[in-house]
Amino acid sequence: MVRTRFAPSPTGFLHVGGLRTALYAYLYAKKAGGKFILRIEDTDLERTVPGAVELIYRTLHETGLHYDEGPDVGGAYGPYVQTERKQLYLDYAQQLIKSGDAYYCFCSKERLGQLHENGATKYDKHCLHNVPLKEAERRIAAGEKYVIRQNIPAEGVSSYVDLVFGEIRVDYNDLEDNILIKSDGYPTYNFANVIDDHLMGITHVIRGVEYLSSTPKYNLLYDALGWERPQYIHLQPIMRDAHQKLSKRHGDANYEDFIAKGYLKDAIVNYIALLGWSPKDNREKMTLAEMEELFSLDGVSKSASIFDEAKMRWLNSLYVKELSPQEFHAKVLPFYAPYAYLQGLDLAYLSTLLHGRTEVFTDVGKLTAFIGAFDDFDTTLYTNAKWKTDAALAKQMLPALIDIADKQWESLHEALPAYAESAGYKKGQVLWIFRIALTNAASTPGGATEMATLFGKAESLRRLRYALSRLG
Repeated sequence: MVRTRFAPSPTGFLHVGGLRTALYAYLYAKKAGGKFILRIEDTDLERTVPGAVELIYRTLHETGLHYDEGPDVGGAYGPYVQTERKQLYLDYAQQLIKSGDAYYCFCSKERLGQLHENGATKYDKHCLHNVPLKEAERRIAAGEKYVIRQNIPAEGVSSYVDLVFGEIRVDYNDLEDNILIKSDGYPTYNFANVIDDHLMGITHVIRGVEYLSSTPKYNLLYDALGWERPQYIHLQPIMRDAHQKLSKRHGDANYEDFIAKGYLKDAIVNYIALLGWSPKDNREKMTLAEMEELFSLDGVSKSASIFDEAKMRWLNSLYVKELSPQEFHAKVLPFYAPYAYLQGLDLAYLSTLLHGRTEVFTDVGKLTAFIGAFDDFDTTLYTNAKWKTDAALAKQMLPALIDIADKQWESLHEALPAYAESAGYKKGQVLWIFRIALTNAASTPGGATEMATLFGKAESLRRLRYALSRLG
């Protein structure tokens, strides 16, 4: 059975790149009828952020990436949190020391720093050659600090097949004896992920392309322990632009950011899926169930993808348009809260006006800003070349429009065109001047009578009279 895993570090929000890795691991497993596992890799204690684990759980559940095994759902291969597996890693490290595939290292930070200053590009195996095992054990018993390093062969070439990039060959001379167990007794990522992937039965390892050249180190560990290597699937990075990667450490986009910006979770997942993969039929809008059916490695790109938020907004707008009026109102309602000028308005009615014009819910601000900016009235907006209107015509017309709004409010939709016909104006002239007087905005999310309905009779009359006063 295919078994994939997502193994994030709990160091903050779930970044777009991490969510894509989780998505592809989920899709690959589900397409094959396999299992998707969540594992928390929390051995980098200094970078662990309180609450980050719960955020990972919440994000995966919200986006529909339901894992079959994990810390909060259980499973036969737990525990699924690395700090709860500490002794396991120490035991396997001891086994590697006995076989000669690892060794104790006592080098100080000062010595390692001096090596670097002298031009060395990797550790020089000093402790392997100069500290016999019995001496190492004596020094450890005396309380001396140490790490355990992997013993990489000095010569030879590693070869393995990546399911996206094909055969990968790396000279062992280019690899460093990386640390397996740190001085605090916890494993490094390089070691723990190998042990856990094997013990949890992971068949396919999906991760970023930055691990492509270091995978030979992991393969040496599999070989030394007599274990079968998994299949590898490496993914190209998501780029901010042609030169810079999206980066969690630089505060680039994460899932929670986009939710706060007013994106729908289904649209976020859909767009992230397209950052490095496309289905054979090149469709762009897909449900998660459709992705499960369509996902295949031959659609995974060997080139990096550039994050294009404009395209993401467009894709989100398709999902927004599919919402029922009730669903749209429920989702947009929290985004009205920051705007005091919306208080007292019929927000359910406002939602009907904004629905077709909204790409993301934070568009509420720019779509309704005119409501709060009314008092700074610009009379030049009455000028419209198409309808041949200007401020002078508005001054002439507004007293009658105010009277109509006051006395014929219930039939305003019919009364305004009737006034245009009886007074010898074009309908468009009357509606333009009425709407500008109500809103002081060249563009609004509804026409003249819709804006009047939104404001209500009292506020509409107040606005119309104020607009007339500004004409002198």
